Amino acid sequence: MAPRSELFPVSDPDLTGTKSHVITLLGYLILIMAVALSAFQIWQGITSTISATYFRPVHLSWVLVLIFLHYPLVKQQQSRFYLPGRVLDLALCGLTLFAAYRMSIFDYNDIDHLLYGLGTEDLVVGCLLLALLMEGCRRTVGWVMVLIAAIFLSYSAFGDLLPSGFATKSYSLQELIQFQIYSANGVFGSALGIAATTVFIFVLFGAFLEVTGAGKFFIDLAFSIAGKYRGGPAKAAVLASAGLGSISGSAIANTVTTGSVTIPMMKKLGYKPEQAAGIEASASTGGQIMPPIMGAGAFVMAQFTGVPYSEIMLASIAPAILYFFCTLLYVHLMACKLNLQAVSRTEAVLAVMKQGAHHLIPLALITTLLMMAYSPLLVGVAGCAAIIVTAALRKHSRIGLTKFMLGMKNGALMALPISVACGAAGIIVGVVGQTGIGLQFTQFVMEFSGGYMLVALGLISIVALILGMGLPVTAAYIVLAVMAVPMLGDFGLPLLTAHLIVFWLSQTSNVTPPIALAAFAGAGVANANPMKSSIEAFKLAGGLFIIPIMMAYTDLLNPEASAFEFAFAIAQTTAIIIAIAVSIEGYLLRCLSSVERGVAFMTVPLILLNPFGAGAIGILLLAGLIVVQWKGR
Repeated sequence: MAPRSELFPVSDPDLTGTKSHVITLLGYLILIMAVALSAFQIWQGITSTISATYFRPVHLSWVLVLIFLHYPLVKQQQSRFYLPGRVLDLALCGLTLFAAYRMSIFDYNDIDHLLYGLGTEDLVVGCLLLALLMEGCRRTVGWVMVLIAAIFLSYSAFGDLLPSGFATKSYSLQELIQFQIYSANGVFGSALGIAATTVFIFVLFGAFLEVTGAGKFFIDLAFSIAGKYRGGPAKAAVLASAGLGSISGSAIANTVTTGSVTIPMMKKLGYKPEQAAGIEASASTGGQIMPPIMGAGAFVMAQFTGVPYSEIMLASIAPAILYFFCTLLYVHLMACKLNLQAVSRTEAVLAVMKQGAHHLIPLALITTLLMMAYSPLLVGVAGCAAIIVTAALRKHSRIGLTKFMLGMKNGALMALPISVACGAAGIIVGVVGQTGIGLQFTQFVMEFSGGYMLVALGLISIVALILGMGLPVTAAYIVLAVMAVPMLGDFGLPLLTAHLIVFWLSQTSNVTPPIALAAFAGAGVANANPMKSSIEAFKLAGGLFIIPIMMAYTDLLNPEASAFEFAFAIAQTTAIIIAIAVSIEGYLLRCLSSVERGVAFMTVPLILLNPFGAGAIGILLLAGLIVVQWKGR
């Protein structure tokens, strides 16, 4: 059974009296509202009874009420300001419910608000909803998201005051609220729409997998497969994170959960704490780009591009495998340099499969249904049902009412930051569409890059890093997509390729100094230096930078490429990953001499830029280096 404290949060044992009762009652209220939200989302996913125009405000309002209850204004229960803060939280819940009611009775079919403007009460409600959304973002995502959204809103309101190169028409408060709140172009646009449907259901899917014990099964399976090889725990961490990364929906959450098992084992084997933290962070980040589920941004991509999710999933398989090859290669080279051995004992694969093979059935089901082009929303609902059914096949994974409620609650709470982040990102998307700033950004990057796509990709990477320091990955992807994809299209890249490049680059903030959130989380588990851990993670996750460039310059994502052209693109990407890894680590099959290291480094520009068709020469040079190393072992 799930611990009672997980399902029914209780107050600090030192607290007594009114404060203790209030905390307990609010804990029950959070449980009821979270479970009810998950049930409502499943019902809407099956029936689609409520139209998107009214469903999205209901979803966001429900999410905001839960945020004000679950993320208190005053976090310290011992503080004398805790109870007044809770009163204010409840007042914000009341304002949210009032705004939700007004949105539910608003007549979108009446064109009077388009001809004569919004009524005073509707205008006030629109402003109130924006303020409540900002406060919800501040509590769950942080100040940076709020500040970026506020800057874009200010640009929409006061853009005429800027210099001519950046100026735009200024919009009145009436026009701004009408566009952002009472249309499908701002807060309640496609970003929130996909977060409120498909993303929520797949987050719930991940929560159910966790309560049935599937997470432990994937970790055990990874150790049984890779543990017997040199550096086994580190390689097992990579494999386990590949399987769990997309299910958890967060690289940071995956780093902490999987890392609590893998990081101590890596340290025990001989990896430095910073290396262990970096390995786990880079592997967990890769889970966001690994089919079949991938991260929440992939479902947003399907909405933005109109490309079926099954096609996005198929296109992502080869790049994702190459990314994990890159990470495993670094892990192996580290193990060889440190002369680490395999763990003494690992459980047999068959024994692990015997205990938990049924956990693979829901994953196989959703993969099959997605490939058959069923609606991702219905696939997610079917996946949730499949988990409950398959878990009942074995006694140790069977879930009772308590665990079922815990899964429903955790799924709702895990989705809160995603929904409000997508709502705030909708503000940015709306301003870009309303003011045309995206075209100005495209022109600026095109001029600054001098027409060279590699320079433009570098600029986008820098913007992605800056955005990622304060935004969740999905929000960073949405902002980059509306700003950078048109510019990549001007270079002649197909729409899906441009979106996948931006999607990959939006992941880099988890592992790139100075603010590498997943690496910092791993450093906390490993008791390591956060900055050194982020440097290790940056090195291990080099594929996040290399592979998007190869997407742009090779046939890695070209659906019209022949089998030979696709195979050559794979060979090019594999070769450049090996060349960069051995150049940095100074080790291939043995330590590299300075000449060998120089040769490995020289192959990088040959393979990457393929000048005069010399990419094949770079591959041959690298192959020759491998032969020389083999003979000299």
